[in-house]
Amino acid sequence: MAAHRRQSTPASQEAGALRAASAASDVGSRGGMARVGRRLHVIAKSLLRLFARPMKSDRGEGGPVVHPYRGYGSHHEAFLMGRVFRQVGLARVIPRRGALRDAADVTRRLARRGFADAEVRIRLGENSATVTTDHDGYFDVRLPLDVPLDEHVSWHRAELEVITPDRENVRTRADVYIPPPNTDLMVISDIDDTVMHTGVADKLRMLYRLFVEKAHRRTAFPGVAEFYQALHAGTAGDARRPILYVSRGPWSIYEVLEAFFQLNHIPVGPILFLREWGISWRHPWPRRAEDHKYDLITQMITLFGDLPCVLIGDSGQHDPEVYTRIVKENPGRVKAIYIRRVDRKTDRETAIARLRDEIEHTDCELLLSDDSAAMAAHAHERGYISETGLHAVRQASR
Repeated sequence: MAAHRRQSTPASQEAGALRAASAASDVGSRGGMARVGRRLHVIAKSLLRLFARPMKSDRGEGGPVVHPYRGYGSHHEAFLMGRVFRQVGLARVIPRRGALRDAADVTRRLARRGFADAEVRIRLGENSATVTTDHDGYFDVRLPLDVPLDEHVSWHRAELEVITPDRENVRTRADVYIPPPNTDLMVISDIDDTVMHTGVADKLRMLYRLFVEKAHRRTAFPGVAEFYQALHAGTAGDARRPILYVSRGPWSIYEVLEAFFQLNHIPVGPILFLREWGISWRHPWPRRAEDHKYDLITQMITLFGDLPCVLIGDSGQHDPEVYTRIVKENPGRVKAIYIRRVDRKTDRETAIARLRDEIEHTDCELLLSDDSAAMAAHAHERGYISETGLHAVRQASR
């Protein structure tokens, strides 16, 4: 007797298709989850290495440590700042390298605290000064250069010695940039949304792009590196102009920004000025970013005497307002303001146009633009960069 063959019905066919689709979906989901898992693993390892990096130089030792930041100055005065920490050491059972070491170093970094009332002795050439750290461990010094430094060298090495209240001495060095005597211009630039797409306040997104999605291709605005290189080099190609950077981010991402600049071949500035975001009883609210930026730029301009400058920022925050205020208070010092357009709201465009009109009677021009090429064209027209520099910016901005 012939076996009875069950006839396929539309309903059974649909059910079979659904089962097949479900199975394929399960496989696809598992594959997708695996890819997500691998990506998260890469991100976690990258972030772990990043946050552990500042701890590597101490070889796992505990006690006081000093982190000086890159300084700058004129031939009459230098400015340098840094921070002194107290941190725990590594246990001997922790390996010298690997994920466990990175995790331990991150823990040490999170646990360290600023070292208050430590004495910091700074020596630059034959010039010296002594300062004391504040309650967060920060120190800064404006060092008069009574004994001139070598004018043929731009980067100088400062010697630092930290003496804590319990007499634990720590020595280190810091780089200080002094431009050549014939420097004709300095550049002061914002970082957030001016040099890079993502504001540094959004740490996770910036870290993801920086160390996972090839930041040297994705986070810097096109043509920025070439434009800043051209400004640094000048029309003759060897001006070695100082480029100083200001950011609204906290000091804790100093190393991240250094890596970003290196990856994107952006000229390293003498110092990346950032603010401390910590809240204390003495200062219960963080300072407004515009006040921070105004104070820092005013300090820079004052230190460099009558050296002309160019200011670069973005339209999204308070840069145009801060910069035009500086133009008004320092007649003849600011030669150009370049504002990158990141906010296309009509009221914002109108406000910036009004600011441009307010300084129209000065020799400073405010240029609002979407791209680096337009800024470079203006800089070339004003004699700030070379034809070669302009060509490089245009090529990179395409």
